[in-house]
Amino acid sequence: MHRKHFNQLLLNTFLANVTVGYLWFALTFWVYLETRSVLATAFIGGAYMLLTAVVGVPFGTWVDRTRKKRVMLVAQVFTTVAFSLAFAVYLLTPRADLLRIGGWQFVLFVSLTLLGAVVESARNIALSTCVTLMVDESERDKVNGLVGMVSGLGFAVTSVFSGLSVGQLGMTWTIATAVALTVVSMIHLLFVSVPEAEVVHSDEAPKMVDFGGAFRAIRDVPGLTGLVLFACFNNLLGGVFMALLDPYGLTLVSVEVWGLMWGVLSFGFIIGAGLVSRRGLGPQPLRALLLANLGMWIIAMTFTIRENIWVLAVGTLAYMALIPVAEAAEQTVLQKVVPYAKQGRVFGLAQSVEVASAPISAFMIGPVAEFWLIPYANSDAGRAQLGWLLGGGQARGIALVFLLAGIGGLALTLFAFTTRSYRLLSRRYGEPSVATPAAALEGQAESVG
Repeated sequence: MHRKHFNQLLLNTFLANVTVGYLWFALTFWVYLETRSVLATAFIGGAYMLLTAVVGVPFGTWVDRTRKKRVMLVAQVFTTVAFSLAFAVYLLTPRADLLRIGGWQFVLFVSLTLLGAVVESARNIALSTCVTLMVDESERDKVNGLVGMVSGLGFAVTSVFSGLSVGQLGMTWTIATAVALTVVSMIHLLFVSVPEAEVVHSDEAPKMVDFGGAFRAIRDVPGLTGLVLFACFNNLLGGVFMALLDPYGLTLVSVEVWGLMWGVLSFGFIIGAGLVSRRGLGPQPLRALLLANLGMWIIAMTFTIRENIWVLAVGTLAYMALIPVAEAAEQTVLQKVVPYAKQGRVFGLAQSVEVASAPISAFMIGPVAEFWLIPYANSDAGRAQLGWLLGGGQARGIALVFLLAGIGGLALTLFAFTTRSYRLLSRRYGEPSVATPAAALEGQAESVG
Protein backbone atom coordinates (compact mmCIF):
# COMPACT_ATOMS: atom_id res chain seq x y z
CA MET A 1 0.00 0.00 0.00
CA HIS A 2 2.44 2.69 1.18
CA ARG A 3 5.73 0.76 1.54
CA LYS A 4 7.89 3.68 0.42
CA HIS A 5 6.48 5.95 3.12
CA PHE A 6 6.70 3.17 5.69
CA ASN A 7 10.37 2.57 4.90
CA GLN A 8 11.08 6.27 5.49
CA LEU A 9 9.22 6.07 8.79
CA LEU A 10 11.20 2.99 9.74
CA LEU A 11 14.46 4.81 9.00
CA ASN A 12 13.42 7.63 11.31
CA THR A 13 12.46 5.15 14.02
CA PHE A 14 15.89 3.55 13.65
CA LEU A 15 17.55 6.91 14.27
CA ALA A 16 15.35 7.60 17.30
CA ASN A 17 15.96 4.13 18.75
CA VAL A 18 19.71 4.51 18.28
CA THR A 19 19.62 7.76 20.22
CA VAL A 20 17.68 6.36 23.15
CA GLY A 21 19.57 3.08 23.24
CA TYR A 22 22.93 4.82 23.02
CA LEU A 23 22.28 6.99 26.07
CA TRP A 24 20.46 4.29 28.03
CA PHE A 25 23.25 1.73 27.59
CA ALA A 26 25.77 4.40 28.49
CA LEU A 27 23.89 5.35 31.66
CA THR A 28 23.75 1.71 32.84
CA PHE A 29 27.45 1.13 32.09
CA TRP A 30 28.48 4.41 33.73
CA VAL A 31 26.51 3.88 36.93
CA TYR A 32 27.83 0.36 37.42
CA LEU A 33 31.45 1.30 36.68
CA GLU A 34 31.34 4.31 39.00
CA THR A 35 29.48 2.63 41.88
CA ARG A 36 30.06 -1.14 41.34
CA SER A 37 26.53 -1.60 42.66
CA VAL A 38 24.43 -4.42 41.20
CA LEU A 39 21.54 -3.03 43.23
CA ALA A 40 21.76 0.39 41.55
CA THR A 41 21.80 -1.00 38.02
CA ALA A 42 18.97 -3.43 38.84
CA PHE A 43 16.79 -0.61 40.14
CA ILE A 44 17.54 1.63 37.16
CA GLY A 45 16.56 -1.15 34.77
CA GLY A 46 13.52 -1.99 36.87
CA ALA A 47 12.37 1.64 36.97
CA TYR A 48 12.58 1.86 33.18
CA MET A 49 10.42 -1.22 32.75
CA LEU A 50 7.96 -0.10 35.41
CA LEU A 51 7.41 3.30 33.81
CA THR A 52 7.09 1.71 30.37
CA ALA A 53 4.38 -0.53 31.80
CA VAL A 54 2.52 2.35 33.47
CA VAL A 55 2.33 4.44 30.30
CA GLY A 56 1.36 1.57 27.96
CA VAL A 57 -2.41 2.03 27.98
CA PRO A 58 -2.35 5.86 28.12
CA PHE A 59 0.06 5.91 25.18
CA GLY A 60 -2.00 3.29 23.33
CA THR A 61 -5.18 5.34 23.80
CA TRP A 62 -3.29 8.42 22.62
CA VAL A 63 -2.28 6.55 19.47
CA ASP A 64 -5.89 5.52 18.75
CA ARG A 65 -7.15 9.10 19.24
CA THR A 66 -4.42 10.89 17.28
CA ARG A 67 -2.72 10.82 13.91
CA LYS A 68 0.31 8.59 14.19
CA LYS A 69 2.84 11.15 12.95
CA ARG A 70 1.67 13.68 15.52
CA VAL A 71 2.24 11.11 18.29
CA MET A 72 5.77 10.48 17.04
CA LEU A 73 6.59 14.18 16.78
CA VAL A 74 5.38 15.01 20.27
CA ALA A 75 7.29 12.06 21.71
CA GLN A 76 10.45 13.14 19.91
CA VAL A 77 10.21 16.72 21.19
CA PHE A 78 9.72 15.44 24.76
CA THR A 79 12.76 13.17 24.51
CA THR A 80 14.89 16.04 23.20
CA VAL A 81 13.90 18.31 26.09
CA ALA A 82 14.39 15.58 28.72
CA PHE A 83 17.87 14.62 27.49
CA SER A 84 18.86 18.30 27.31
CA LEU A 85 17.79 18.88 30.92
CA ALA A 86 19.64 15.75 32.03
CA PHE A 87 22.76 17.11 30.35
CA ALA A 88 22.38 20.39 32.22
CA VAL A 89 22.08 18.55 35.56
CA TYR A 90 25.17 16.51 34.74
CA LEU A 91 27.26 19.58 33.90
CA LEU A 92 26.12 21.62 36.90
CA THR A 93 26.40 18.92 39.61
CA PRO A 94 29.68 18.03 41.38
CA ARG A 95 30.75 14.44 40.59
CA ALA A 96 30.57 13.28 44.22
CA ASP A 97 26.99 14.52 44.58
CA LEU A 98 25.91 13.10 41.23
CA LEU A 99 27.14 9.62 42.18
CA ARG A 100 25.58 9.58 45.65
CA ILE A 101 22.98 6.83 45.13
CA GLY A 102 19.67 8.01 46.55
CA GLY A 103 20.74 11.66 46.54
CA TRP A 104 18.40 14.08 44.80
CA GLN A 105 20.98 14.99 42.14
CA PHE A 106 21.47 11.33 41.20
CA VAL A 107 17.72 10.71 41.18
CA LEU A 108 17.05 13.82 39.07
CA PHE A 109 19.73 12.97 36.50
CA VAL A 110 18.61 9.35 36.14
CA SER A 111 14.91 10.32 36.12
CA LEU A 112 15.27 12.83 33.29
CA THR A 113 17.22 10.33 31.20
CA LEU A 114 14.67 7.67 32.08
CA LEU A 115 11.68 9.81 31.07
CA GLY A 116 13.27 10.68 27.75
CA ALA A 117 13.77 6.98 27.03
CA VAL A 118 10.32 5.86 28.22
CA VAL A 119 8.46 8.24 25.91
CA GLU A 120 10.02 6.35 23.02
CA SER A 121 7.52 3.54 23.70
CA ALA A 122 4.73 5.76 22.31
CA ARG A 123 6.57 5.83 18.99
CA ASN A 124 6.88 2.05 19.01
CA ILE A 125 3.15 1.57 19.65
CA ALA A 126 2.36 3.98 16.82
CA LEU A 127 4.77 2.16 14.50
CA SER A 128 3.03 -1.18 15.19
CA THR A 129 -0.31 0.28 14.12
CA CYS A 130 1.34 1.85 11.06
CA VAL A 131 2.24 -1.66 9.84
CA THR A 132 -1.48 -2.43 9.71
CA LEU A 133 -2.23 0.98 8.17
CA MET A 134 0.44 0.99 5.48
CA VAL A 135 1.26 -2.67 4.65
CA ASP A 136 -0.85 -5.38 2.98
CA GLU A 137 -1.85 -8.28 5.24
CA SER A 138 0.10 -10.84 3.22
CA GLU A 139 3.34 -8.93 3.79
CA ARG A 140 2.99 -8.00 7.46
CA ASP A 141 4.97 -10.90 8.93
CA LYS A 142 7.91 -10.07 6.64
CA VAL A 143 7.62 -6.34 7.42
CA ASN A 144 7.54 -7.13 11.14
CA GLY A 145 10.73 -9.06 10.55
CA LEU A 146 12.18 -6.00 8.81
CA VAL A 147 11.19 -3.87 11.81
CA GLY A 148 13.00 -6.36 14.02
CA MET A 149 16.08 -6.29 11.79
CA VAL A 150 16.24 -2.50 11.97
CA SER A 151 15.80 -2.71 15.74
CA GLY A 152 18.63 -5.23 15.92
CA LEU A 153 20.88 -3.05 13.82
CA GLY A 154 20.15 -0.15 16.15
CA PHE A 155 20.97 -2.34 19.13
CA ALA A 156 24.27 -3.36 17.55
CA VAL A 157 25.24 0.22 16.85
CA THR A 158 24.33 1.50 20.29
CA SER A 159 25.99 -1.42 22.09
CA VAL A 160 29.31 -0.77 20.39
CA PHE A 161 29.33 2.98 20.62
CA SER A 162 27.90 3.24 24.15
CA GLY A 163 30.71 1.15 25.61
CA LEU A 164 33.38 2.90 23.57
CA SER A 165 31.89 6.30 24.31
CA VAL A 166 31.79 5.79 28.09
CA GLY A 167 35.22 4.18 28.17
CA GLN A 168 37.08 6.52 25.81
CA LEU A 169 35.20 9.81 25.62
CA GLY A 170 33.52 9.95 29.01
CA MET A 171 29.93 10.64 29.96
CA THR A 172 30.02 14.35 29.04
CA TRP A 173 30.55 13.77 25.32
CA THR A 174 28.20 10.77 25.40
CA ILE A 175 25.25 12.84 26.61
CA ALA A 176 26.12 15.70 24.24
CA THR A 177 26.05 13.27 21.30
CA ALA A 178 22.68 11.88 22.39
CA VAL A 179 21.17 15.37 22.55
CA ALA A 180 22.46 16.17 19.08
CA LEU A 181 21.01 12.95 17.66
CA THR A 182 17.56 13.66 19.11
CA VAL A 183 17.53 16.99 17.30
CA VAL A 184 18.52 15.34 14.01
CA SER A 185 15.81 12.70 14.41
CA MET A 186 13.18 15.34 15.15
CA ILE A 187 14.07 17.39 12.06
CA HIS A 188 14.05 14.31 9.82
CA LEU A 189 10.62 13.25 11.08
CA LEU A 190 9.13 16.55 9.91
CA PHE A 191 9.75 15.46 6.31
CA VAL A 192 8.38 11.90 6.67
CA SER A 193 4.89 11.27 5.26
CA VAL A 194 2.38 9.05 7.08
CA PRO A 195 -0.70 8.79 4.80
CA GLU A 196 -3.44 8.93 7.42
CA ALA A 197 -6.08 11.43 6.40
CA GLU A 198 -8.13 11.06 9.55
CA VAL A 199 -8.35 9.03 12.73
CA VAL A 200 -10.56 5.94 12.44
CA HIS A 201 -12.85 4.63 15.18
CA SER A 202 -14.85 1.42 15.00
CA ASP A 203 -17.58 2.81 17.26
CA GLU A 204 -16.75 5.96 19.18
CA ALA A 205 -13.62 7.85 20.14
CA PRO A 206 -11.86 6.17 23.07
CA LYS A 207 -11.57 7.92 26.40
CA MET A 208 -8.39 9.79 27.24
CA VAL A 209 -7.15 6.65 29.04
CA ASP A 210 -9.28 3.73 27.87
CA PHE A 211 -8.40 0.74 30.05
CA GLY A 212 -11.88 -0.71 29.63
CA GLY A 213 -11.74 -0.56 25.84
CA ALA A 214 -8.34 -2.21 25.82
CA PHE A 215 -9.46 -5.06 28.08
CA ARG A 216 -12.63 -5.60 26.05
CA ALA A 217 -10.70 -5.68 22.78
CA ILE A 218 -8.40 -8.40 24.14
CA ARG A 219 -11.24 -10.34 25.79
CA ASP A 220 -13.27 -10.33 22.57
CA VAL A 221 -10.60 -12.36 20.73
CA PRO A 222 -10.74 -16.04 21.82
CA GLY A 223 -7.42 -17.07 23.33
CA LEU A 224 -5.79 -13.63 23.21
CA THR A 225 -5.92 -13.22 27.00
CA GLY A 226 -3.86 -16.38 27.28
CA LEU A 227 -1.21 -14.95 24.95
CA VAL A 228 -0.94 -11.78 27.02
CA LEU A 229 -0.65 -13.77 30.26
CA PHE A 230 2.01 -16.01 28.73
CA ALA A 231 4.01 -12.96 27.72
CA CYS A 232 3.55 -11.55 31.24
CA PHE A 233 5.01 -14.60 33.00
CA ASN A 234 7.67 -14.96 30.31
CA ASN A 235 8.84 -11.42 30.93
CA LEU A 236 8.67 -11.96 34.69
CA LEU A 237 11.43 -14.51 34.27
CA GLY A 238 13.16 -12.43 31.60
CA GLY A 239 13.52 -9.51 34.02
CA VAL A 240 16.27 -11.52 35.70
CA PHE A 241 18.48 -11.11 32.65
CA MET A 242 17.64 -7.42 32.30
CA ALA A 243 18.84 -6.84 35.85
CA LEU A 244 21.96 -9.01 35.92
CA LEU A 245 23.38 -9.58 32.45
CA ASP A 246 25.42 -6.36 32.32
CA PRO A 247 26.96 -6.94 35.77
CA TYR A 248 27.75 -10.51 34.72
CA GLY A 249 29.45 -9.44 31.50
CA LEU A 250 31.35 -6.58 33.14
CA THR A 251 32.74 -9.07 35.66
CA LEU A 252 34.39 -10.95 32.80
CA VAL A 253 35.58 -8.11 30.54
CA SER A 254 36.10 -4.33 30.40
CA VAL A 255 33.31 -1.94 29.45
CA GLU A 256 34.89 -1.32 26.04
CA VAL A 257 35.09 -5.05 25.29
CA TRP A 258 31.58 -5.63 26.64
CA GLY A 259 30.17 -2.91 24.40
CA LEU A 260 32.02 -4.23 21.35
CA MET A 261 30.89 -7.74 22.17
CA TRP A 262 27.25 -6.67 22.32
CA GLY A 263 27.67 -4.92 19.02
CA VAL A 264 28.99 -8.05 17.33
CA LEU A 265 26.52 -10.40 19.00
CA SER A 266 23.62 -8.16 18.10
CA PHE A 267 24.06 -9.35 14.55
CA GLY A 268 22.34 -12.50 15.78
CA PHE A 269 19.26 -10.33 16.18
CA ILE A 270 19.75 -8.98 12.67
CA ILE A 271 20.19 -12.50 11.25
CA GLY A 272 17.02 -13.77 12.92
CA ALA A 273 14.99 -10.74 11.85
CA GLY A 274 16.43 -10.94 8.34
CA LEU A 275 15.27 -14.54 7.98
CA VAL A 276 11.75 -13.54 9.07
CA SER A 277 11.69 -10.59 6.66
CA ARG A 278 12.76 -12.88 3.81
CA ARG A 279 10.83 -16.08 4.53
CA GLY A 280 8.03 -14.98 6.85
CA LEU A 281 6.71 -17.05 9.75
CA GLY A 282 4.61 -19.60 7.91
CA PRO A 283 0.87 -20.21 8.37
CA GLN A 284 1.09 -20.59 12.18
CA PRO A 285 2.95 -17.64 13.72
CA LEU A 286 1.69 -18.53 17.20
CA ARG A 287 3.44 -21.90 16.98
CA ALA A 288 6.58 -20.11 15.78
CA LEU A 289 6.35 -17.85 18.85
CA LEU A 290 6.33 -20.77 21.30
CA LEU A 291 9.07 -22.69 19.47
CA ALA A 292 11.29 -19.60 19.57
CA ASN A 293 10.69 -19.31 23.31
CA LEU A 294 11.61 -22.96 23.85
CA GLY A 295 14.95 -22.33 22.20
CA MET A 296 15.56 -19.13 24.15
CA TRP A 297 14.97 -20.77 27.53
CA ILE A 298 17.20 -23.74 26.73
CA ILE A 299 19.95 -21.25 25.91
CA ALA A 300 19.26 -19.31 29.11
CA MET A 301 19.87 -22.47 31.13
CA THR A 302 23.27 -23.07 29.60
CA PHE A 303 25.05 -19.89 28.40
CA THR A 304 26.48 -19.10 31.86
CA ILE A 305 26.99 -22.72 32.91
CA ARG A 306 30.75 -21.97 32.92
CA GLU A 307 32.41 -18.60 33.45
CA ASN A 308 33.80 -18.36 29.96
CA ILE A 309 33.41 -15.39 27.64
CA TRP A 310 33.13 -17.63 24.57
CA VAL A 311 30.33 -19.73 26.06
CA LEU A 312 28.52 -16.51 26.96
CA ALA A 313 29.11 -15.11 23.47
CA VAL A 314 27.82 -18.15 21.55
CA GLY A 315 24.78 -18.47 23.79
CA THR A 316 23.96 -14.77 23.52
CA LEU A 317 24.29 -14.86 19.72
CA ALA A 318 21.80 -17.73 19.45
CA TYR A 319 19.46 -16.10 21.97
CA MET A 320 19.48 -12.82 20.03
CA ALA A 321 18.64 -14.63 16.79
CA LEU A 322 15.44 -16.02 18.31
CA ILE A 323 14.12 -12.77 19.84
CA PRO A 324 12.91 -11.21 16.55
CA VAL A 325 11.13 -14.43 15.62
CA ALA A 326 9.08 -14.29 18.81
CA GLU A 327 8.43 -10.55 18.55
CA ALA A 328 7.43 -10.64 14.87
CA ALA A 329 5.11 -13.59 15.56
CA GLU A 330 3.29 -11.78 18.37
CA GLN A 331 2.98 -8.58 16.32
CA THR A 332 1.64 -10.46 13.29
CA VAL A 333 -1.02 -12.24 15.34
CA LEU A 334 -2.23 -9.03 16.99
CA GLN A 335 -2.29 -7.10 13.71
CA LYS A 336 -4.64 -9.67 12.20
CA VAL A 337 -7.03 -10.56 15.03
CA VAL A 338 -7.50 -7.09 16.58
CA PRO A 339 -9.54 -4.38 14.74
CA TYR A 340 -7.29 -1.59 13.46
CA ALA A 341 -9.17 1.13 15.34
CA LYS A 342 -8.40 -0.60 18.65
CA GLN A 343 -4.84 -1.66 18.03
CA GLY A 344 -3.20 1.25 19.83
CA ARG A 345 -4.98 0.36 23.07
CA VAL A 346 -4.31 -3.35 22.64
CA PHE A 347 -0.62 -2.88 21.85
CA GLY A 348 -0.43 -0.46 24.78
CA LEU A 349 -2.15 -2.84 27.20
CA ALA A 350 -0.03 -5.74 25.98
CA GLN A 351 3.04 -3.60 26.61
CA SER A 352 1.83 -2.70 30.10
CA VAL A 353 0.92 -6.23 31.15
CA GLU A 354 4.00 -7.82 29.63
CA VAL A 355 6.53 -5.22 30.70
CA ALA A 356 5.12 -4.76 34.21
CA SER A 357 6.31 -8.22 35.14
CA ALA A 358 9.98 -7.56 34.33
CA PRO A 359 10.59 -4.81 36.93
CA ILE A 360 9.03 -7.01 39.59
CA SER A 361 11.70 -9.64 39.05
CA ALA A 362 14.40 -6.96 38.59
CA PHE A 363 13.52 -5.27 41.90
CA MET A 364 13.40 -8.63 43.64
CA ILE A 365 16.46 -10.27 42.16
CA GLY A 366 18.78 -7.27 42.59
CA PRO A 367 18.80 -7.40 46.41
CA VAL A 368 18.67 -11.22 46.46
CA ALA A 369 21.70 -11.46 44.17
CA GLU A 370 23.71 -8.71 45.89
CA PHE A 371 23.08 -9.68 49.52
CA TRP A 372 22.60 -13.45 49.34
CA LEU A 373 23.38 -15.40 46.16
CA ILE A 374 26.61 -13.63 45.15
CA PRO A 375 28.18 -13.72 48.67
CA TYR A 376 27.10 -17.34 49.09
CA ALA A 377 28.48 -18.42 45.71
CA ASN A 378 31.80 -16.73 46.53
CA SER A 379 32.06 -18.43 49.94
CA ASP A 380 33.93 -21.68 50.49
CA ALA A 381 30.68 -23.54 51.16
CA GLY A 382 29.10 -22.15 48.00
CA ARG A 383 32.06 -23.11 45.83
CA ALA A 384 32.01 -26.61 47.23
CA GLN A 385 28.29 -27.12 46.61
CA LEU A 386 27.95 -25.36 43.24
CA GLY A 387 31.29 -26.19 41.66
CA TRP A 388 30.11 -29.41 40.00
CA LEU A 389 27.22 -27.60 38.34
CA LEU A 390 28.50 -24.11 37.58
CA GLY A 391 32.28 -24.38 37.81
CA GLY A 392 34.42 -21.67 39.38
CA GLY A 393 34.59 -17.91 38.97
CA GLN A 394 33.50 -14.56 40.37
CA ALA A 395 29.90 -14.52 39.07
CA ARG A 396 28.55 -17.96 40.00
CA GLY A 397 25.71 -16.45 42.01
CA ILE A 398 24.38 -14.67 38.91
CA ALA A 399 24.86 -17.85 36.86
CA LEU A 400 22.73 -19.80 39.34
CA VAL A 401 19.92 -17.25 38.99
CA PHE A 402 20.07 -17.56 35.18
CA LEU A 403 19.89 -21.36 35.38
CA LEU A 404 16.82 -21.34 37.63
CA ALA A 405 15.07 -18.73 35.45
CA GLY A 406 15.76 -20.83 32.34
CA ILE A 407 14.22 -23.92 33.91
CA GLY A 408 11.12 -21.93 34.87
CA GLY A 409 10.75 -20.44 31.38
CA LEU A 410 11.12 -23.83 29.70
CA ALA A 411 8.38 -25.35 31.88
CA LEU A 412 6.07 -22.39 31.19
CA THR A 413 6.47 -22.64 27.42
CA LEU A 414 5.88 -26.40 27.33
CA PHE A 415 2.70 -25.85 29.35
CA ALA A 416 1.51 -23.14 26.91
CA PHE A 417 1.44 -25.69 24.06
CA THR A 418 -1.18 -27.70 25.97
CA THR A 419 -3.61 -24.85 26.77
CA ARG A 420 -7.04 -24.14 25.33
CA SER A 421 -5.98 -20.54 24.66
CA TYR A 422 -3.30 -21.76 22.24
CA ARG A 423 -5.84 -23.82 20.29
CA LEU A 424 -8.47 -21.05 20.21
CA LEU A 425 -6.10 -18.30 19.12
CA SER A 426 -4.52 -20.50 16.44
CA ARG A 427 -8.00 -21.20 15.05
CA ARG A 428 -8.93 -17.49 15.15
CA TYR A 429 -5.79 -16.53 13.27
CA GLY A 430 -6.81 -18.87 10.45
CA GLU A 431 -10.11 -17.03 9.98
CA PRO A 432 -10.59 -13.87 7.84
CA SER A 433 -8.92 -10.73 9.18
CA VAL A 434 -10.82 -8.15 11.24
CA ALA A 435 -8.01 -5.61 11.20
CA THR A 436 -9.06 -3.28 8.41
CA PRO A 437 -6.57 -0.50 7.57
CA ALA A 438 -7.72 3.08 7.85
CA ALA A 439 -7.54 3.58 4.11
CA ALA A 440 -10.29 1.00 3.65
CA LEU A 441 -12.55 2.63 6.20
CA GLU A 442 -12.67 6.00 4.55
CA GLY A 443 -16.10 7.48 4.84
CA GLN A 444 -16.78 5.70 8.10
CA ALA A 445 -14.18 7.66 10.00
CA GLU A 446 -14.64 10.27 12.60
CA SER A 447 -12.09 13.03 12.63
CA VAL A 448 -10.55 13.87 15.96
CA GLY A 449 -9.11 17.33 16.44
